[in-house]
Amino acid sequence: MGGIFGTIAVKSCVDDVFYGTDYNSHLGTKRAGMVTFDREKGFTRSIHSLERNYFRSRFEDELESFVGNQGMGVISDTDPQPIIINSHLGRYAVATVAHITNLREIADELLQKRMHLSEMSANTINQTEMVALLINMGNTFVEGINNVFKKIEGSCSMVIITEDGMIAARDFLGRTPLVIGQKDGAYAVSSETTSFPNLDYKTVRDVGPGEIVRLRADGMEVLQGPRERQQICSFLWVYYGFPTSTYEGINTEDVREKNGIMMGKEDDTPADLVCGIPDSGVGCALGYAEGKGIPYKRAVLKYTPTWPRSFTPGNQSRRNLVAKMKLIPNKAILNGKRVVFCDDSIVRGTQLRDNVRTFFECGAKEVHARISCPPLVYGCPFIGFTSSKSDLELITRRIIKDFEGDDKKNLEKYATTGTPEYNRMVEEIGKRLGLTSLKFSKIEHLIESIGLPKCKVCTHCFDGSSYCHEHDND
Repeated sequence: MGGIFGTIAVKSCVDDVFYGTDYNSHLGTKRAGMVTFDREKGFTRSIHSLERNYFRSRFEDELESFVGNQGMGVISDTDPQPIIINSHLGRYAVATVAHITNLREIADELLQKRMHLSEMSANTINQTEMVALLINMGNTFVEGINNVFKKIEGSCSMVIITEDGMIAARDFLGRTPLVIGQKDGAYAVSSETTSFPNLDYKTVRDVGPGEIVRLRADGMEVLQGPRERQQICSFLWVYYGFPTSTYEGINTEDVREKNGIMMGKEDDTPADLVCGIPDSGVGCALGYAEGKGIPYKRAVLKYTPTWPRSFTPGNQSRRNLVAKMKLIPNKAILNGKRVVFCDDSIVRGTQLRDNVRTFFECGAKEVHARISCPPLVYGCPFIGFTSSKSDLELITRRIIKDFEGDDKKNLEKYATTGTPEYNRMVEEIGKRLGLTSLKFSKIEHLIESIGLPKCKVCTHCFDGSSYCHEHDND
């Protein structure tokens, strides 16, 4: 996915940019960049790979080279960014949290107009540069940003550092978040409200879907008001979001616990204890324990001293080993027990199958899985929350293909809780993972836990429902 933190202040912003960006590190694992702007010295920028390092360790030694009272950092799972541009709109730097699925088509159109793409990474188009080119086609930043919204398919939120303040523009349908913070002498915008408290910012409000605001050290100006239509990604609360973060004023950990309580209350499966797969399964497990009235135990822990975040080796077998290395079961708690464990989702199922096997090897009598979101039946075309290149990488779709001979057949029935097709698919997933039983959260429970109307939450990956015509008028 990715995350952005930007700030503009009456004094140096460098420390806030550095630490504020670091609080977005859980949102991406590939690259990071920092940029600051000083009216005399101009832009200072640095970009590094995060695939074998952490944000702080890559940028800490460079901090003295950054100067300015406005700047931003970005954690990116896509392209090297921020991009620095000199155009008829002036000098500016732009960073995006984006997943643009029609990148090639837009590039071909621009190339026909003799607009060149120079920032090529691993022979792919840098989508942030593409966004900058589309912005430059406008007579103003607002016009250019709306050009981005009209052209792209997928999603795009952005922050722009200009010579006249910082501009924040949230995705046309609000699929990814941007939240504004404020303290004496400074404003900030971040993908995660977790960035704010320790830097003394108070959360002001969310940037609305399609809204464009300009921030200066002494105030905020709305350049374009928000749209009514919204499709914020439900996976922010299920998986992506840090537990202390809020989106639309709704706290991530609170949603996970509410969802777990509902799952626990209606589950009649006998069990001795519940545990959460760290980190994103813990909130659901705490709620489940409360709802079902059984103890929460730390039966599996994440080894944080050397595995604090994702690490991506070059081959699949080593990636599988790394995933296993991070989680350590506690045999003293598991031995002889009927264990329920909560996890955020099942994508391919590889890691979960290994966890189940390990639990049984540690002496668990029964291993039950409770998943805090519905089955992932549809691939995500909007933010690309998994690295899957094909829907057939989803365990659900492979099973549907085995059952139907066609992985696209009867998808609506398989996605609907309680149908014979749904029940058969869930039972088969449980068998393939070696589970004693498997249950998923109902989509109704997830929406109730979030507390927004379903029409404002994207649940496409669960039920295939989302606005396809993103650029229709409200």
